[in-house]
Amino acid sequence: MQNRFFAWLFARIGARNEARGNADLRRELLAGARGRVLEVGAGTGLNFPHYPPGVEVTAVEPEPTLRAHATKAAEGTHITVVEGLADDLPLSDASVDEVVVSGVLCSVPDPAAALAEFRRVLRPGGRLRFYEHVRARTGPRARWQDVAALVWPRLMGGCMPNRDTRAAIERAGFAVSHCRDLIFPPGARISVVAPRVLGVAVSQEHHQ
Repeated sequence: MQNRFFAWLFARIGARNEARGNADLRRELLAGARGRVLEVGAGTGLNFPHYPPGVEVTAVEPEPTLRAHATKAAEGTHITVVEGLADDLPLSDASVDEVVVSGVLCSVPDPAAALAEFRRVLRPGGRLRFYEHVRARTGPRARWQDVAALVWPRLMGGCMPNRDTRAAIERAGFAVSHCRDLIFPPGARISVVAPRVLGVAVSQEHHQ
């Protein structure tokens, strides 16, 4: 699953956005994380410095160049970086306390399949922490995102700028306990990935 152009672009843009306030949002995302945590789509490892002490993290990244960056970022930590896909995770059932995603559910081919896989590996009552860009609530921006979706995924590793990710999380059997809408970077007017959600959802009991 190699995409050298996207990996190069991600590495360049990611570092700049951290300095513009994304690092603070990552700290908010991970505050209170505990137990055994699975991060899906770790990218270059931008979340790694913000995990609380004592958290055991397995980080999955499918893209080889990004995974190499993440492996280097994990040196000297309790974070293990492995290869895997969001809808085919290399973990056993009910084996983690929390799943973390940031900028992932926009780009997976099948969000429902990925979310079902998250529920599989989570223990009963486990938490999903998410920080994702989403379709805007306002008409003009949302329509602009719909237009951009015709070409954006081809340039940005399959990323879709107009998914209603909170609704997908709820449909998958998670109860959202906290979620806030935001624009990043603040004041952005034309960016198709500026509308975002940051929150926590709890995996509800499976019913046969």
